[in-house]
Amino acid sequence: MLASPVPPEAVVAMRLSALVVDLAVLGPQAWTWLERLCEALPELGIVVCTGPSTVAQRVRGLRLGADDWITKPCHPEEVIARVQSVVRRRRRSASRAEVAPVQAGEVEIRSDRFQAFVGEHSIDLTRREFELIELLASADGRVLEREEIYSRLWGYTMVRGDRSVDVFVRKLRQKLEKASPSWRYIHTHFGIGYRFAAESLEVVDPNDVPSSIPAGWGAHRQTQPSGLGARPAPSGRVPVGNESKLAGSHEDRELTARTL
Repeated sequence: MLASPVPPEAVVAMRLSALVVDLAVLGPQAWTWLERLCEALPELGIVVCTGPSTVAQRVRGLRLGADDWITKPCHPEEVIARVQSVVRRRRRSASRAEVAPVQAGEVEIRSDRFQAFVGEHSIDLTRREFELIELLASADGRVLEREEIYSRLWGYTMVRGDRSVDVFVRKLRQKLEKASPSWRYIHTHFGIGYRFAAESLEVVDPNDVPSSIPAGWGAHRQTQPSGLGARPAPSGRVPVGNESKLAGSHEDRELTARTL
């Protein structure tokens, strides 16, 4: 944590993954220094930890490039957890450009755009919802426990009775079902957690006529006229409709031969 405004060039030499900044300690030049630092090191995670502030001040800091804002007094473990969360998000962001889109059913998960799509239409996921679907999809069909989901998304241990994971899963599931109603993606394992797998709800009827065969084809064959106007059957084949007659005459010959 910095206690004085160190030049951005000096921070570059430190090769840090994250930095905790107290704007009150930095004095009147805090805003200018923060802006310069964020511009010089866009990959650096910055957490502002300072005294009571207004909404306008917090918004200004976040818009300048800070990743998180903590108000003093605060517990050291919370500060550490927030810094770890920022570092994880930064690392995931750095590798997103190299990750190929994930296709599951009708949904395409685009890490480079922090969004999921059905065709060309965005599902309009929030940042947390996208992180959730990305995490579930990366498990390759494995069931993820609620505690694991919480710790990997929020950065610290889930408090007993916390339903945040269930709430976000429900919102994500609703958006997926609205965008892709013929598929189910998130499956609940009661008392354990959730599993991601694209499963189609469409059932194929084995009695359906293939699209390549005209409808009524079977009826046309059965109602084809026989007799003088009928087309002769190919050599070795019995005309349709005469199979029963042939079978009957064959049985009569067998019965006559036995009685003799």
